[in-house]
Amino acid sequence: MSFTLADLPYAHDALQPYMSKETLEYHHDKHHLAYVNNGNNLVKGTEWEGKSLEDVVKGSFGKNAGLFNNAGQHYNHMHFWNWMKPNGGGAIPGKLEAKIITDLGSVEKMKEDFIQAGITQFGSGWAWIALKNGKLEIMKSANGESPLVMGATPILGCDVWEHSYYIDYRNRRPDYLKAFIDHLVNWEYVDQLFEKAAV
Repeated sequence: MSFTLADLPYAHDALQPYMSKETLEYHHDKHHLAYVNNGNNLVKGTEWEGKSLEDVVKGSFGKNAGLFNNAGQHYNHMHFWNWMKPNGGGAIPGKLEAKIITDLGSVEKMKEDFIQAGITQFGSGWAWIALKNGKLEIMKSANGESPLVMGATPILGCDVWEHSYYIDYRNRRPDYLKAFIDHLVNWEYVDQLFEKAAV
């Protein structure tokens, strides 16, 4: 199964003013495309050729750094575009909201801790909400790693690589994370992943 770059689920200018058309043109059309192309080249002739993306990510972790980095970033970004929507943020579906309150303290605390995870991720990486052993956890990871290789299932992730925010926010990573959680998150998509993971 080869990796392919899907179109964005919205227009390049649909997330303005929180994420610009220019950012999406570079981030989706160039950076993500490079992960897809590199991943397709690196998977050829390996034991993971023809496997599902999740299998490639889990299998290559710690064994084939080049392949893992590109497959991992393809996996992360495939979800990242769907974790956002125009006029995002807002109400969280009931069952998911209840689980957030039970496991993470409150919706406000979840947002604060998620932002903090993104701020304190040194260098490039991601901030996450993931389901692990039946409980929601806030996590962070370096580079292309995700909760998938930490025995957990990611249900929300925010890319804190500089190419994700530098055009719009320069060095203001906290402002980017706040805009993401308050105005961009597609909670319906998060809820779909939660429901699937919670089975």
